[in-house]
Amino acid sequence: MRVREVRHQTGRVLVVICDKGEEAVAAILAALREQRLLAARVSAVGAFADAEVGWFDRNAGDYRRIPVTEQVEVLSLLGDVAEQNGEPALHVHTVLGRSDGSTVGGHLLRGQVWPTLEVIISEVAPELAKRVDPQTGLALISGAD
Repeated sequence: MRVREVRHQTGRVLVVICDKGEEAVAAILAALREQRLLAARVSAVGAFADAEVGWFDRNAGDYRRIPVTEQVEVLSLLGDVAEQNGEPALHVHTVLGRSDGSTVGGHLLRGQVWPTLEVIISEVAPELAKRVDPQTGLALISGAD
């Protein structure tokens, strides 16, 4: 375990409102690129007409795709932004609520917004920026050493 106190004021906060029919991951990435934001925390609520989430299979080194072919509420969407090759890399997990109250969740691969998705993106201090770990290939916080 590594613990380090970080005493930086927060950076920019972006509010991204995705409209009906937009693809959520593409829209969020477009906003990140436009604002040149490479280190951030992401949260959102809203709904999707349909979506696709994934479960990371470390043996295969890829996501098992889980299609969601119905309207769902975005009960939770949390994640972060890391820098990868000078570009923002979005990594978000979501819990989606079905009409019967059951849920499905995982890494958000795709989501068609309906009627809205309200996204808050908070820039983080440089010490909390993530970098790709060469051993695992995953983006991990690097500044807590």
